[in-house]
Amino acid sequence: MSGMERKLRVGRKRAIYLPREFLKALDLREGDLVVVKVEGDRIVIKKALDPFLLAARKRKWAFTTVEEFEEESESEQEYWSQ
Repeated sequence: MSGMERKLRVGRKRAIYLPREFLKALDLREGDLVVVKVEGDRIVIKKALDPFLLAARKRKWAFTTVEEFEEESESEQEYWSQ
């Protein structure tokens, strides 16, 4: 990924479309969030980490039942309400 560079043209309504290989390098997909900021004369675009998307895309290593989840939730609520 390092060293990737390309000149892009600003399009209609000032849109900038990133090349597919840039998106692929960062594993960016439609609907993902990015953080955009200006640093001097540069625009920096970073992938925003979304814990829900990370959880949905990663290989699962633990499993729980709805009943176990509900029991844990009730236990936590009881603990924090004291």
